This record gives sequence, C-alpha cells and structure tokens, in this order.
Amino acid sequence: MLIAGCGDLGTEVGLRFAAAGHEVVGLRRSPEKLPAEIRGVFADLSLRVPELPEDVDIVVVAIAADTSTEEAYGAAYVNGVKNVLDALDRQSIQPRRTLFVSSTAVYKDSGGAVVDESTPTEPTRFSGKVLVEAENLLFSRTRGTKTQPISLRLGGIYGPGRTRLIDQVRTGKAVIPAQPRHTNRVHRDDAAAMIVHLTTLEAAPDHVYVGVDNYAAEMGDVMRFLASEMNFPEPPTAEPGGASDAGPGDKRCSNARLRATGFELTFPTFKEGYRALLAGEGVRHP
Repeated sequence: MLIAGCGDLGTEVGLRFAAAGHEVVGLRRSPEKLPAEIRGVFADLSLRVPELPEDVDIVVVAIAADTSTEEAYGAAYVNGVKNVLDALDRQSIQPRRTLFVSSTAVYKDSGGAVVDESTPTEPTRFSGKVLVEAENLLFSRTRGTKTQPISLRLGGIYGPGRTRLIDQVRTGKAVIPAQPRHTNRVHRDDAAAMIVHLTTLEAAPDHVYVGVDNYAAEMGDVMRFLASEMNFPEPPTAEPGGASDAGPGDKRCSNARLRATGFELTFPTFKEGYRALLAGEGVRHP
C-alpha cells in the first residue's frame, strides 16, 4: 500500500492498512515523522517524480496544499498527481487501484439543493477547478490500463488536530451566518475508513464517491451545538450581507452511493463526531 502525501489523513489510512496486515509505504517531505508501522520515504511530489516500491498494489494520493492559493493548489494536486502517475509509468507499475483524495469543492453552490456523484462539476472557485483538473488527469492517464481510478470527494474534515470551529466558539470568534447555509462534514477517522474501504472493496468500485457524513447540517446549528456542549454562550448572528456573513456556497452533499457499498460511519452526524472530539476520543497521533 503506497500513501502518496502521508500527512494527517494519509497516516491514519496507513495505520489502518498496517493493522490489517498490509505493508505500507508513505511518501512525504518529512518521513521521519511517520510512525513505525509506516515505512517513510522522502518525496516532494510537487517538484519531482518519486521512486516507488516495485510491488505496489494500492495507491492513495492524499496530498494537501501548503497554502490556500491557486499556485499552491496547482503545485500540490496537479503536479502531485502527475508526478505519481509518471513514476508508475516510468517503473511500469500498474496498481490495482489508485484513489485520489478530492473535495466537494468541485461542486458549485446549489442553493441548498442535494448534490451527488451525478451532479456536474462546475466549480466557481480556483480550489475546485484545480481539483477537477487533477481528477481528470487521473482518469485520463489510467484509461486503458488495469488500474481502477477512484476520486473520493471529501467534505470538510474535522477531528484530532482539526478543531477550527471548536476554537472559534471557545474564543468567542464564531459568528452564525445571517443567511442559513449547509456544511458538509466528515470526521477524519471516517474519511480514513472510507479510503481503506473503497481501495479494498471486493467488487469493482465506481470512479467517483462523495465522502461526507449522513447529515448536511446548517452551520448555525453546528455552532449552537458546540456552544451548548462546552457551556459557552450562543455565538452572535452576522449582519445580513456583511463581511462576516460571507462564506462558501450552500449545498447538501449525499453519501448514498458510498453507503450502498456497505460502508457504515462511526460518526454519522456532526454531533457524534464533535462529542467524541471534545471528550478526547479517537486521537491516535498529533
């Protein structure tokens, strides 16, 4: 099992593969930070083609951009996918499956309507456009090979080390949007479990899956819940049309295709996930 971009999510995936008895290799710029269960190999996937193990069966590309700029996204996702695919071609390796960790950012604002894998990818922000380019690169380069490509479009990941919303509520910086909008979330541990599930699924997988929990909640409801759980005052509501009311578009992402494969979430809604996070559960590494 090769994890290309073995950061927080990739490490959790690697630990799960290792626990199932697989040999796991993780590519990252600081391989010394990886746990003993994962064989770390230095690679800067944004800059050069890496050297891969010869007997790779599964590839997971779980790259993260250094900053939220178009240049950083292009370097991470497009260059990263290209360099991994170039390495596979150069060494004549055709893994059984290659999964790319994408995002629901590939979808435009739907005005609160449900979106799924059949919804056209028409992103209006650079992040979604770059991810669509990376997805298409994976699909085009694996066409006609024995490799089954998968794009897993994850919602907003929260979990150990990803406590931005909790921190905002705790510090009094949280502001409830004046215009209600939905947030599509997934706990880090469930995201990792999705990756393991899809790459080891007995049946041939589809090319695209939406990776979110079972409930697209309104952001205000999530903030109010966190405030209540932590015994803090309810965050204020933004002025309509003000700067603090700006944010991503409103859409409700469906995970029906993923659940149809037999996948079950440990944290089916934000309530179970945040309660576990607040209780300090499920923390495997910093």
